[in-house]
Amino acid sequence: MKSRDHIYKEAVKLLNELISIPSLSGEEDRTAHCIERFFNAHGRNTKRKFNNVWSVCNHCDENAPVLLLNSHHDTVKASGKWSHDPFQPVTTSEQLFGLGSNDAGASVVSLMAAFLYFSDLPKLPYRLIIALTGEEEISGPKGISSILEELGHIDLAIVGEPTEMQMAIAEKGLMVLDCLSVGKAGHAARDEGDNAIYGAMKDIHFLQNHTFPDISSWLGPVKMTVTQINAGHQHNVVPAKCDFVVDIRTNELYSNQEVLQFVQQNVDAKVSARSLRLNSSSIALDHPIVQRGQELGLSNFGSPTLSDQSLMDFNSIKIGPGKSSRSHTEDEFILLSEIKEGIETYVKLLTELKI
Repeated sequence: MKSRDHIYKEAVKLLNELISIPSLSGEEDRTAHCIERFFNAHGRNTKRKFNNVWSVCNHCDENAPVLLLNSHHDTVKASGKWSHDPFQPVTTSEQLFGLGSNDAGASVVSLMAAFLYFSDLPKLPYRLIIALTGEEEISGPKGISSILEELGHIDLAIVGEPTEMQMAIAEKGLMVLDCLSVGKAGHAARDEGDNAIYGAMKDIHFLQNHTFPDISSWLGPVKMTVTQINAGHQHNVVPAKCDFVVDIRTNELYSNQEVLQFVQQNVDAKVSARSLRLNSSSIALDHPIVQRGQELGLSNFGSPTLSDQSLMDFNSIKIGPGKSSRSHTEDEFILLSEIKEGIETYVKLLTELKI
């Protein structure tokens, strides 16, 4: 069995390689190949669909519960003005710079290192699966949702995202609404028409001021924000239509479907949801993985940011090395010590875990 220090060094080397390969959402084929090669070089069989790669550790009882390790190897486009090539990894004594280093390359390689460690053990109390997936940044159809059926029943997932190795036990969902306020065109100089902007203003005022009664202790209230509006084509014509967009962040006490129905029943505009897929998630405080985290001194929190947890209909937590505030920023970096801590914490979390 390789030492954890050796596995850590290999993880850092792999992260350097992943950074050097552009992997925008939907274009992650080369990083998928890289992950496959790494696993195959370490004697692990892999399966692949689209740009999702997974491996199964089978030395356990067939009836054992199933534990999924998951993170994503796609990235957003490089933002801002980087001081160096975002695809050229740059290492200082403590920092590793590069696009995707923090979100979520460090989680990818730390979970892979933990998987290799447990794959070398003679017997596990659970069936361990690791899936490194694509299209997370766009919640795309060829990401993790495309392989869940093939993975089969899952009892628990650990989702790797930058959380400073603290445990997110709840995560807000996302729903985007397209709204159309309909009036009647008329001349602006005369008292004619029915101004669709005024109708939209009435609805927007309602959305701005409404508070859903059930407030989550971890995620706070449901948040509705109007983020786009468009109407009119000429200064002297009363507009007959006004379009506006609403960004809604749901807590675990409301499903996206419930919130959609409420909005449709309480505004005059025609309302449609772009998707109902990205629901909020939460896990019970007495779940064994939460209890194990507490034994290790990890703190719990509710996450306002979206991840592939939103596409999982089974218990999950979110935890990984790095800071969320570094994600999608220029000169993104991860601390080398954070990778080492990530591997160690994942190993401790899974050791003696009974689910």
